[in-house]
Amino acid sequence: MSNLHTTRRSLKQQLRGRARLFGGWTSFGHPSITEIIARSGVDFMAIDMEHSTMGLFDAQQIIVSSQSLGVPCLPRPVSHGIEMIKPMLDSGADGLIAPMVSTPEELRRLVNLLKFPPAGRRSFGVARAHGYGFYFDAYVSGWNESSPFIIQIETVEGVENIDQLLQFEEVDGVMIGPYDLSGSLGVPGQPDHLLVREAAHTVVEACARYKKSCGTQIAAVDRQKIDEAFAAGYTFIILSSDLFVLWQWSAVMKELIKEHR
Repeated sequence: MSNLHTTRRSLKQQLRGRARLFGGWTSFGHPSITEIIARSGVDFMAIDMEHSTMGLFDAQQIIVSSQSLGVPCLPRPVSHGIEMIKPMLDSGADGLIAPMVSTPEELRRLVNLLKFPPAGRRSFGVARAHGYGFYFDAYVSGWNESSPFIIQIETVEGVENIDQLLQFEEVDGVMIGPYDLSGSLGVPGQPDHLLVREAAHTVVEACARYKKSCGTQIAAVDRQKIDEAFAAGYTFIILSSDLFVLWQWSAVMKELIKEHR
């Protein structure tokens, strides 16, 4: 328990300190993929349950694989529902990346699910997160102040409410979702559109004012794109994903195959 508590607390402190961080991202349920990514030196592993077929059992296997290599694991659930978030936390997740957070009311409900009283209303149980009972007291007493919480801003409403959202003490960082933001702004599928970039800049500046971390995902990673992201004010970067890497490799192989037929 002490090692897990230390790594998640360290990640939370780094987010609040706006340190430069790198995240891995998995959209496929096999734990071997997570082990490979975790060995790269990433600061945390994210699980995309929002846009994949992964269920709670898959997520637990990934959480175990990531934590076994000393890398905190933050799932992104498919919804804000208790039926997804409660068992995922009890499976041992180190924190949460919450998609589509647009209003203070939505954020308050998420905090209630994530944090134990008095900060929230998370219920008490015995599961893997608590060492199946062996370190229940240590887990419960240390969870609220050690669990990282990242919210995703993906709508115009979220951008407009960013100051209210960042006033929540429980929020450690923000991740901008440019594709969904482009749809909300009326330019769907255009994440590099000026309107999207202006909205993202508004969020980046707000995070700097409130001393919260702000991140983005780079689909096709190279040194120039990383440098550009940090120069734009982002403090953490999701380094592609297993899906993107396989897609990009397959696209190159497709052209090579065509050339040699």
